[in-house]
Amino acid sequence: MTINREDGRAKRALVTGVSSGIGEAIAQRLLADGWEVVGLSRSQPAVQAERLKHKAVDLADRSALAAVLREVRGLDAIVHAAGILRVGRLGELDPENGREMWRLHVDAAEQIVEALVPSLPDGARIVLLGSRTATGSPGRAQYAATKAAVIGMARSFAIELAPRQITVNVLAPGATDTPMLRDPRRASVPPKMPPIGRLVKPEEIAATAAFLLSDGAASITGQQIIVCGGASL
Repeated sequence: MTINREDGRAKRALVTGVSSGIGEAIAQRLLADGWEVVGLSRSQPAVQAERLKHKAVDLADRSALAAVLREVRGLDAIVHAAGILRVGRLGELDPENGREMWRLHVDAAEQIVEALVPSLPDGARIVLLGSRTATGSPGRAQYAATKAAVIGMARSFAIELAPRQITVNVLAPGATDTPMLRDPRRASVPPKMPPIGRLVKPEEIAATAAFLLSDGAASITGQQIIVCGGASL
């Protein structure tokens, strides 16, 4: 599939977290579909392609991210896929974990959209990565709080941007087979296997993201799309 603008050029998406997991899978899917991708991550992505322009940046560093965003123009879509998971039950919560997740999931998303939305064309797409956990989960209160905030922020952005036909949606995976899921720092709160009997594949999340960026999703905005293998049933 080749994705072209009316002027014949390939459409261009900013994707964060392209060096691993869901962000990497989304970048690969968009490249396969003909998009140009501007990828943000701290480390170099494994995928190499002429249409992938990687910019090394620590999204936790507001000043560094601002400098990179000033260099980015000509986008048709934004996908904020970077994320971390820190766990902890009541009585052992670390406030620094909460601040770290808030910065990456909520504050960085706000900073990216705030900086780039003035230059987006009408009809552009914004997808923010949420989580099925946003409704609450034992041992993941801080993480759930940040992902719940993403939903409220995305819906607010969607209302404001609707007159420009710019859609804003949250893509909320359940337990997905990524390096984050195998992080030893979350060993005290292991993932639960979905009813389908396997973890969600990053490629499945990427396929859903690609749909939300497509012409066929032009009327979907302000929504949370859950991909969880039946775990929400």
